[in-house]
Amino acid sequence: MRRYGLRDDQWDRIKDFLPGREGHVGGTAQDNRLFVEAVLYRYRAGIPWRDLPPRFGDWKIVWQRFDRWAKSGVFDRIFKTLASDHDNEYMSLDATIVRAHQHSAGAQKKAGEDQAIGRSRGGLTTKIHAMVDALGNPVGFSLTPGQASDLGQAEPLLDQVDPQALLADKAYDAEALIRTLEDRRITPVIPPKANRVTPRQTDFALYRERNLVERFFNRLKHFRAIATRYDKTARNFLAAVQLVAITFLLN
Repeated sequence: MRRYGLRDDQWDRIKDFLPGREGHVGGTAQDNRLFVEAVLYRYRAGIPWRDLPPRFGDWKIVWQRFDRWAKSGVFDRIFKTLASDHDNEYMSLDATIVRAHQHSAGAQKKAGEDQAIGRSRGGLTTKIHAMVDALGNPVGFSLTPGQASDLGQAEPLLDQVDPQALLADKAYDAEALIRTLEDRRITPVIPPKANRVTPRQTDFALYRERNLVERFFNRLKHFRAIATRYDKTARNFLAAVQLVAITFLLN
């Protein structure tokens, strides 16, 4: 197996979900596995597309194919299929900031389209919101500009899952979210803010398990083109995050 490549057993689990496979409607791709490994190599090493090693073929063809698959939701469908087998005992929610490189700016915007790049103390940034299950496996993502609040993506991510408990830091201590959790019979394991008028009880023994989402972000940022965003469109950057998460779910 080449560096950053997929093991045979990992490839066998996803190959039948990919377009261009033999027997699939439409043209047959030359080598789906080589293409997927080329994309992983690019995001792991953090190199420009044009610097892909020659063994992966023409870099422009690789980029165009990645862009086409991201647009058609290939990575999204595979991620959601693998993530559907999650552990519902409890889930952890958090967000992390990534610096957006200057090359990520300038994408053409359609009406109402947001590329999830904003200005915060660190300059141009994107915020990755993630939910992980009790095993530390990712179950959902969303992107916002870096200056957006963590709380705003809590309910959209919760709509995709049904855990018994939700672990999150005090940035998520808001009455609306707490009521939503209680209505859905999800135990909130969220420390109360210091200025809360009526303090809530928190299971701090269980809260320690929130480190799972922090550890997930640590692994995610080992991929250098995730830790620094170079993609111009939010769609392609999210597809890359999902592809990396797919490799975690395959382990």
